[in-house]
Amino acid sequence: MHKQHFMLHYNFPPYSVGEVGRVGATGRREIGHGKLAWRAVHPMLPKKEDFPYTLRLVSEITESNGSSSMATVCGSSLALMAAGVPIKKHIGGIAMGLIKEGEDFVVLSDILGDEDHLGDMDFKVTGTVDGITACQMDIKVDGLSYQVLEEALEQARKGRLHILEEMAKTMSEPREDYKEHVPRIEKIIISKEFIGAVIGPGGKIIQELQESTNTTIVIEEVDNMGVIDIVSNNKEDLEAAKARINAIVAVPEVGEVYKGKVKNLAAFGAFIEILPGKDGLLHISEIDWKRINDVETVLKVGDEVEVKLIGIDSKTGKLKLSRKVLLPRPPKK
Repeated sequence: MHKQHFMLHYNFPPYSVGEVGRVGATGRREIGHGKLAWRAVHPMLPKKEDFPYTLRLVSEITESNGSSSMATVCGSSLALMAAGVPIKKHIGGIAMGLIKEGEDFVVLSDILGDEDHLGDMDFKVTGTVDGITACQMDIKVDGLSYQVLEEALEQARKGRLHILEEMAKTMSEPREDYKEHVPRIEKIIISKEFIGAVIGPGGKIIQELQESTNTTIVIEEVDNMGVIDIVSNNKEDLEAAKARINAIVAVPEVGEVYKGKVKNLAAFGAFIEILPGKDGLLHISEIDWKRINDVETVLKVGDEVEVKLIGIDSKTGKLKLSRKVLLPRPPKK
């Protein structure tokens, strides 16, 4: 089965040219024009790895007295930017015509319907400011000289640049974020060793994570790395799930300050969870600069406290925390 992540459908109803007709299955002309526009836009789309969405563009032609396929290309480019799709550059298009009499000829830019019908060429050229992405030519003469082709391409380049300049006045780059109700999809790459930590025993952690953040999370191993896809109906839930996962796979770093929660108390100190599933010992001597005889006079189970990771035991991997280094040091008496 053939799969596509980008579809562009072009519809040309009879009323767009003032006619009455049957509206039914897509015709050969509509398929061809849609495919031309698809080829024009496709090179500027982000890679599937960077943009996991499936895109469907629909061009509804409401009026036509010229090249509606080139209008489709320009409209598609603006629509993608307005939707926040990170396309590389704007894509524009223009249709070139030709009037030829013997050895004499005139190349026409942005031809109308009559110029297409009565002329000798319909040469559609699409591209960016840097070059051509697609083209299609229909001719009614036996052939074209290099002179005609060169002039047509140069005239098309100038016309395309003018069109792109006008398009940029409306929108010159994609929106920074999607609209509020756009479903969110994001991919996170983690080390293979953390896959089990995210899933949890019997899938307990990932199931709780999906329920609490109202997201769908899929994890698979690809090229010895963990690939996590997070799907959500809104940005807030996605960010919450992403933050939880990042916390699970985070590696504690000496010198970093963490906001942890007191999980347990002992006579010699408190055990603080600084990251999900990662506890460290806050020794009684590291709680405050002044002497403390009873940990419970300062900390209670469930308290949130800022601590600094001051060391990791090279043999056991146990974390050593300090609270007092974050407090002002009292002056010496």
